[in-house]
Amino acid sequence: MSKAIKTQVKLQIAAGKATPAPPVGSTLGPHGINIPLFVKSFNDQTAKDAGLIIPVVVTIYTDRSFDFVLKTPPTAVLIKQILGIPSGSKKPNMDKVGMLSRAQVTQIAKQKMVDLNCTDLASAESMVRGTARSMGVTVEGGA
Repeated sequence: MSKAIKTQVKLQIAAGKATPAPPVGSTLGPHGINIPLFVKSFNDQTAKDAGLIIPVVVTIYTDRSFDFVLKTPPTAVLIKQILGIPSGSKKPNMDKVGMLSRAQVTQIAKQKMVDLNCTDLASAESMVRGTARSMGVTVEGGA
């Protein structure tokens, strides 16, 4: 017998650095779950990804228990990590902040594939290229 779901909450938290303070506490607190338990579990599971932002979907049940699913970091975060840049361009069409190789695009697409709404690697790569362009990052080979 499955438990009745009360709600689902989506958060983006720095890997290994969740605390009971806002935004975690203020978002999950009203639902009555054990916040220190969530924080400890999240930090334990994400410690290896330090420095990345990890999206998480928390499913809260009517008995105040919870489950959570970790997603892959946002594409923009992965692009910034690979290029070693602090942020994207403020004027992406005019000011370029870096260049991604085709191999790097493929690497990010393979990592993101499980969370993207696509069925093949070519469409995942197209999504990565689109995000890169919107950040002011040039992609090798154009398009």
